[in-house]
Amino acid sequence: MKLKNLIINATSMFYKEDDWIVMTFWNSLYIAFFLLPLGINLPTPFFVISIIFGVIMMFRSDKSFILDNKILLLFPAYFVVMSLGLIYTDNLSSGFDLIQRSLTLLLFPIIFLFVKEDATTVRKLFDFLLVGLLVSFCFNFFCATNNLLQYAINGKEAVNTFSFIERLIKGRNYFFIGSSLSRAVNANYISIYILLVLSYYLKNKLQTRLQMVVIFVLFLYLFLLASIAAYVILAIMAILLIVNIKDKQKKYTMIIMFMMGVFLFASNPRVSDFYVRIKSFNETLDYENTTSEKSRVLSWDASIKLIKEAPFLGYGVGDANDVLIKKYKELNYTFNHKNKYNSHNQFLQTYLQTGIVGFGILVSIFILLGMRMKRSKNEFSVFLILFISLLFESMLVRFNGIVFFSIVIPLLLKKRSILSSRIIRNE
Repeated sequence: MKLKNLIINATSMFYKEDDWIVMTFWNSLYIAFFLLPLGINLPTPFFVISIIFGVIMMFRSDKSFILDNKILLLFPAYFVVMSLGLIYTDNLSSGFDLIQRSLTLLLFPIIFLFVKEDATTVRKLFDFLLVGLLVSFCFNFFCATNNLLQYAINGKEAVNTFSFIERLIKGRNYFFIGSSLSRAVNANYISIYILLVLSYYLKNKLQTRLQMVVIFVLFLYLFLLASIAAYVILAIMAILLIVNIKDKQKKYTMIIMFMMGVFLFASNPRVSDFYVRIKSFNETLDYENTTSEKSRVLSWDASIKLIKEAPFLGYGVGDANDVLIKKYKELNYTFNHKNKYNSHNQFLQTYLQTGIVGFGILVSIFILLGMRMKRSKNEFSVFLILFISLLFESMLVRFNGIVFFSIVIPLLLKKRSILSSRIIRNE
């Protein structure tokens, strides 16, 4: 009986309508969002299916799109500028690969200009992403536990109770933290997914124990992923929340909880290591032993130097990384050169790829997004998550980042936000 109820509840999450084309479009997107936190290649076929059926829906529509939503055309414009970058690109293979991965930036925004959706339909995207995050946490936690036990059992020294416990304590900070925990998907990407889900669901009060447990698991997952950028975003979100509280007693309570949260997240070993590495940043010029934090700053430095040398057209979508790697070698940034790092900042990465035009379009998208989402602290928090994440990562070079942004941001930019309880429909 319980299994039957579970199946009924699971199937009720999917989109149901007589029109099988519309149903296939949304259900493919739902499955893809569920699979996003589980692997890079798993959601790709479902995104492709949703694009195919979305295009069919678009061509059979007898209505033009709402003019207020024309700002979504900035995404196709961005894609076109990237494609034009192939004209002056020597590394065409790399350029074509990026253009192919970026096709969703062209297709999904255009599809959403014509496709009808309502608040309930869009909310289910976040429901499936939430379930995917929970499955991802359980799977990664199980794998980390198994790896830790194997590490503790297979020690070189004679295994006894004390040595076993010692190796468990020694290995916990390696197997359960950061990229060691999330191997299938970049830990920063998972952290962004978690923050967006939290901002979407915490706009309402928690009413059940299950909701509280789910929120606790998401915060625990965020803590273990140890993304410094995510921690910064979370702190800013908390400060904005506290500032907007009018009741003094509640404000004092939230301040105390905020300080406790800061203390808790600061206790993460990766955070303390981060502080030590940043503190020693100017104490050495040994770029051979560059830390991850230093490498990010050095990537920004090299990118800015290259932008100054080609401020108008950039270097083309295929050559941007190549010239950046050469610049690392020229500047003796050995660690960056060895690992072939990109800019670690999407705005700098875009400038290198497309010059001032592509950079201007990307900035315009976020200016308009900020203006559209300044209506409430909840919506502005979502804007901060998306904007700050691009400051620390080149999100639009990997498929997971590209497809996520090509769906979520257009829906946020539409005349009525997906965070609103009002109906969102192209009528």
